[in-house]
Amino acid sequence: MSGPRARLWLPVVAWAALIFAFSSVPDLGTGLGGWDLVLRKIAHAAEYAVLGALLLRATGRAGLAVGLGTLYAISDEVHQSFVPGRLGSPLDVALDAVGVLVGVVLWQTVRSRRLA
Repeated sequence: MSGPRARLWLPVVAWAALIFAFSSVPDLGTGLGGWDLVLRKIAHAAEYAVLGALLLRATGRAGLAVGLGTLYAISDEVHQSFVPGRLGSPLDVALDAVGVLVGVVLWQTVRSRRLA
């Protein structure tokens, strides 16, 4: 892959690899007690919002970006189910999908304001 396509897709691949790497860590606890869960869920949504924006940038199609991001979220949760100390969770898939959608909407908003 080279040229304009690489410029669009390499950030997607790099970000997906970063998500995969974080999902491979057995314990990402912060040691902050009850805040730990809240912070991890916010981080989940934020990392998938970035993925959603990158996917929209690469594909140019919001529905496709949301679909691909959600499929990646499903694969990520399946991956986590094989990591000791981690669980795959349908609730996390839903949270990640919301994150993807937020990233897509934010990207569209920023682009439309730039073009206006």
